[in-house]
Amino acid sequence: MATTTGEVLLNPVRGKARIEVLDILRGIAILGIFTMNLPFMAGPSELMLRDFRQIGWAPADRTAWSIIQIFWEGTQRGLLEFLFGAALMVLAAKAMKPDGPVAVADLYIRRALWLLLFGLIDVFLLLWPGDILHVYALAALFLFPFRHLRPRSLIPLGLLFATAIGIFATVQYVERVSLVASVQTAQQHQAQGKPLDKADKAALEAWKKKLDRFRIDKETKEKAEAESKARSGSYVGYATYLWGAWLTFAAKGAIYIGVAEAFCAMLIGIALWKMGIIQGQRSTRFYLIMALMTYGFGLGARALGVMEMLAFQPIPKTIWITGEYARIAVSLGHVALVNLLVRFRVSHAILKPFVAAGQVAFSLYFLEQIIGINILFSPAAVGLKGVFGWATLWVWATGIALLLLLVANIWTRFFISGPMEWAWRSLAYWRRQPFRRIPE
Repeated sequence: MATTTGEVLLNPVRGKARIEVLDILRGIAILGIFTMNLPFMAGPSELMLRDFRQIGWAPADRTAWSIIQIFWEGTQRGLLEFLFGAALMVLAAKAMKPDGPVAVADLYIRRALWLLLFGLIDVFLLLWPGDILHVYALAALFLFPFRHLRPRSLIPLGLLFATAIGIFATVQYVERVSLVASVQTAQQHQAQGKPLDKADKAALEAWKKKLDRFRIDKETKEKAEAESKARSGSYVGYATYLWGAWLTFAAKGAIYIGVAEAFCAMLIGIALWKMGIIQGQRSTRFYLIMALMTYGFGLGARALGVMEMLAFQPIPKTIWITGEYARIAVSLGHVALVNLLVRFRVSHAILKPFVAAGQVAFSLYFLEQIIGINILFSPAAVGLKGVFGWATLWVWATGIALLLLLVANIWTRFFISGPMEWAWRSLAYWRRQPFRRIPE
């Protein structure tokens, strides 16, 4: 929209102009991400990163962990990354022509920079080392120039990260196959009473080191003790530990990896928008076929990967190669499934409450950190202590998510947006945005 002086007037998309299915996808993703984050909020994260059985491995825990790994792990990120790409196309509609207004690019960059600041607030004030906002903000800063590309270019570019991981993992897979063969040969020599040569000894030593990966060593125990002390001590010690966790991740390059993953998936999100897929413009038959194909590969690859991991042996694993492709595929399956379900009355009614969650997703994300990091497990608040299994944490995460879903639906009856959305938009547009909903 332009003024009579030619100045571009930009406003957020509100009301009926919003696309319902995008809000549903965003709401599902932002509530579902709590399932993935809560175990790390609860701890003991040092032990869990070493061996995920350390927080509980009863039959219910094994089942919960397996279901999460196959159907959900990483796909909430996938949905949010796709939605970031789609959101760029919504925002940049006025800038798609060569002479499009520069104001759109300015707005986009401001939004990304403010999001970066909010992400750092999440890390350093809300104490969440697993924040995704600053990662997505950094990825989004590189995204704007790619809005003109066609899907046939966007999709291969979007798969570059998965391809790079796949190539690297293939080399590891071949090396591990060779190691397993060498170990089997050495073990045969041992069984036959033959003297072991240098190659046999080297293979057995390398295999022992791989097996030690499943054991809690002295260094891990010391880290776990330090974490336990931080979680049960003063608030300053608790905060210092969590800040240190983020700085450790950053030092190991986790931010660069996260940005690369997010950027590539955002490119796929742009392609999904241009093809009319993510916003529900394709046929029911299309979404059905899409769901069957993406779930068929993605869930199948992940199920095989879970079986490989549950062997708890350093065997070569196909999931090393297929993991990122499978994450993208299952995320696409979720997109297809939601777009399919909103076409039927009963399933649409079930999904309808997630619209409100999608509209205040930014605020819900911060609220999740407040509940988990700053209330439930903070020594300055409830300070829950102990080890909670995968099944228990899944139940907790589901219960809290349902409560947040209720809060979102009540909130949006009286307010246009959540408090974080309002702050972000007001800062990005350089003017105070409407907050309270005016009765019609």
